[in-house]
Amino acid sequence: MTQPKNIHTISILVANKPGVLVRCALVFARRGFNIDSLVVSPSVNPKYSRMTITAQGDLQTLDQIIKQTNKLVDVIHCGEHTGVDSIDRELSLFKIKYSPSQKASLSSLIRKNKARVLNESQGTVILEKSGTTAELNSFEEGLKKFGIIEMVRSGKLVMAKGREAT
Repeated sequence: MTQPKNIHTISILVANKPGVLVRCALVFARRGFNIDSLVVSPSVNPKYSRMTITAQGDLQTLDQIIKQTNKLVDVIHCGEHTGVDSIDRELSLFKIKYSPSQKASLSSLIRKNKARVLNESQGTVILEKSGTTAELNSFEEGLKKFGIIEMVRSGKLVMAKGREAT
């Protein structure tokens, strides 16, 4: 599955040092790229961290951002990933209004979308769903009829297929 042309997923391997995140984000800001999501996580080697950034903008500007980011001192590697060369997933939590009369239709939606119930209390249900951005968007649309109270999404995580490093 490929992404729309103006939405990009960028993976950056960086030294695990203070200030690296700010310097990388500034490269995007200076070029007018809007960062939609940003995930920073440890890598296998504790000396490094992985940043996954989802951003909107034109391809020419993105190429400049990648080149400039690769020049930063604590950046090991920066590159874009598409659905062709990588796998991506997000995690979301939804708190929705819940009444016993909605149990059958809610259970059906949960099964259909392979979501999980994490908590039921005080007229609310907290659901967990992982999947592609499109799958989470679709699940969110289905939940709107129940009344979404809160929603939290992790942002996209990406990993290169095969032996290629992310």
